[in-house]
Amino acid sequence: MADKSYDAVIIGGGHHGTIIAPYLAKAGMTVGVFERLDHLGGGAVSFDDTPAPGFRGNFCAHFTRFYGHPSYKEFNLRDEGLEYVFPDTNEAVVFDDGTSYVAYAGWPVINPQTGETQYSQKNVDKTYDQIAQFSKADAEAYLDWTDKYKEIIRPAFSRHRFSVPTPYGTPDALEELMTNPASGLDPSMQFMTAKEMAHYFFESDELRILLMRGFLTSSGIYPDDVPGLVYTFGALHLVLGWETAAIAKGGTQSITDALVSAGKKLGAEYFINSEVDKVIIENGKAKGIKLLDGTQIEAKQMVVSDNATPQLFLRMIGEDHLNTNMKRKVDTYFFDRAQLFWGTVAVHELPQYTAAKNNPDINATPRTYWAPKDLGFMEDKYMHEIFVLGMPSKFFCLTAPDSIWDPSRVPEGKHSLHVEDFTCPARLFSRKEWRTLHDEFYESMISQWQKYAPNMTKDNFIAERITTPIDIQETHLDMREGGWSEGNCGGSQSGRFRGLPGGYKTFIKGLYMCSSGVAGGPAIGRGSSYNCYTVIAKDFGLRSPDL
Repeated sequence: MADKSYDAVIIGGGHHGTIIAPYLAKAGMTVGVFERLDHLGGGAVSFDDTPAPGFRGNFCAHFTRFYGHPSYKEFNLRDEGLEYVFPDTNEAVVFDDGTSYVAYAGWPVINPQTGETQYSQKNVDKTYDQIAQFSKADAEAYLDWTDKYKEIIRPAFSRHRFSVPTPYGTPDALEELMTNPASGLDPSMQFMTAKEMAHYFFESDELRILLMRGFLTSSGIYPDDVPGLVYTFGALHLVLGWETAAIAKGGTQSITDALVSAGKKLGAEYFINSEVDKVIIENGKAKGIKLLDGTQIEAKQMVVSDNATPQLFLRMIGEDHLNTNMKRKVDTYFFDRAQLFWGTVAVHELPQYTAAKNNPDINATPRTYWAPKDLGFMEDKYMHEIFVLGMPSKFFCLTAPDSIWDPSRVPEGKHSLHVEDFTCPARLFSRKEWRTLHDEFYESMISQWQKYAPNMTKDNFIAERITTPIDIQETHLDMREGGWSEGNCGGSQSGRFRGLPGGYKTFIKGLYMCSSGVAGGPAIGRGSSYNCYTVIAKDFGLRSPDL
């Protein structure tokens, strides 16, 4: 006999588990969420006294635009405490020759309550001027692509993110653009590498470098990986500043707190320190879960898993339930991308970039890279050095001075920044070697940063909490090899092909997947849990979600 019983049992209180729970509860189901760790949120968490007393830092996910997710409006998450600040500046880069670039939000938010955005010609003109200093042709291309994005690509991109993938052979919202001459898209773009994309869209070294780094930021895709259309426009909208940057007050944890608050008001129940051992399967149907302590939870109608393919199907279900083809799919679901050195540094004062003399907004842009103007290094050596040495000799470092807009994260008069650059899979170095690499990264980061902002001396740093792939792998079991993306994103691990055949609706009756390991992919606010609920709603005759 089960110890507890719910209509819907959710395995994992990670980001997507906390999204789908209020949807199921609003549909009238009793919902139980069971999380292995001592806190909810998965990658959407922040901790006090990180990296030093009085500071608050994000442990994992940092850059979020959750105001654009349908749940933000449906569950009134602003009223639940999720409040964003929206700077006009968006993305920037400072190069080692003193030149710089700032992109301004093409679609700034005009209604923080609903997340409504509006096109801004003023900001588009400012971004045009920034690009034109490198290439007039690239600046004109920016205007052309912005028009196409506004009229054709942006609506399709949004529709694609929050819709269930079509069957193979039936074009989805983005694939339909291939047959629309007005979109400007070429069918071969579906198969181009990130490097080829950079050369296709831009002629200047500066924009090509930034786009290739943008692919890494948005999806962990290296220059010779194939991003596909969805990650191409995910990277382009960062580089060109189309969608506004957003800073969640109180850190990424605010997203989790708001979702859980909404879920509890609708009756969902959440359990921490409750690791799931097995999915209980009877006659080919998911009937519940067994926790590691032996507790059994009945699922009257469904089990929903916020886990990636290997953990769910190999550990919780077992290979004996998989046929040969499914075993092959699990074996080819790789985790050797999207590893980072990342975290929060506490400082006495924010960086004062030398380039700000000619481009003052560089000092107050939410996403600011500092990087060598070396296209050949990014294309041919960056990944090579990372996989051989653990870090590149030249950093393409992303920083975020969030305390400018959210002083609640820092003591009065102090500041904090998120920092990140890429590294290799956890398996390539021992635990001891990773500790050494962490120290080397921190020292090298400070040394290189000073070349761009001379005030970033060691004395300016108060503390750091920079994690390595080992740290991420130990706390987030689905982030194998320490990669934030829960599996590679390029090629066959993208879109409708991500995960096992069936996607959200597994081959086991009553078992669904809502994680970053299915179509929708990684990062905060993408569509996998929303789309999973859409499938469940159709199967069980539940209310449709708002969009």
